[in-house]
Amino acid sequence: MNSSFPASNNPIKLYRYEMSGHCHRVQLMMSLLEIPYQTIDIERDGSNQPEDFLSISPMGQVPVIDDNGFKLADSNGILIYLVKKYSPNSNWLPDDVEMAGKIQRWLSIVSGELVSGPAIARFSKIYNVVIDYETVKKKSLALLSMLDSSLKDSDFVTGNTLNIADIALYTYVAHAPEGGIKLDSFPNIIKWIKNIESLEHFVPLKVSQIT
Repeated sequence: MNSSFPASNNPIKLYRYEMSGHCHRVQLMMSLLEIPYQTIDIERDGSNQPEDFLSISPMGQVPVIDDNGFKLADSNGILIYLVKKYSPNSNWLPDDVEMAGKIQRWLSIVSGELVSGPAIARFSKIYNVVIDYETVKKKSLALLSMLDSSLKDSDFVTGNTLNIADIALYTYVAHAPEGGIKLDSFPNIIKWIKNIESLEHFVPLKVSQIT
């Protein structure tokens, strides 16, 4: 167990959709940090949301964490919180200015191109939502090509040291085939996925039946 998590504290509550990549990246981060947590599955219609859910997450979105009274929404924000609180001064989010800038660049891509590409493609297939699929596929392949090139000479996205950028990117990239986006042409991404999945305490995302 992570020594910085107080033994007297309750496990962190993670409110989630089980198949959400945003939620999975938070669960994966807590598992890698060996932080005690419990998952609470929220119905997509919001019928079992806590009374104060919308005050924490005004858009009604998951993930949301409740860390012994401190509540926070937004997956990237949660990753930063978890690392700053439970693994400070670590390689997960280093103080080095240049590395911090590189990590933020990838977190911006996670919130932009990753969502509008592989994440939306997967969502459309799993939930049978009509989208401009060819445009989304084109965006996805452009992103994956750039990511594959970035991984050509390194094990992880900002070099040979794992950090939160890798965790933020992992789920929707690894599960891109569920959205009809094949990874066969991206050998460096496949190697990177294996690097992450071989980590101690790795936890997988539930795979949809559409593969």
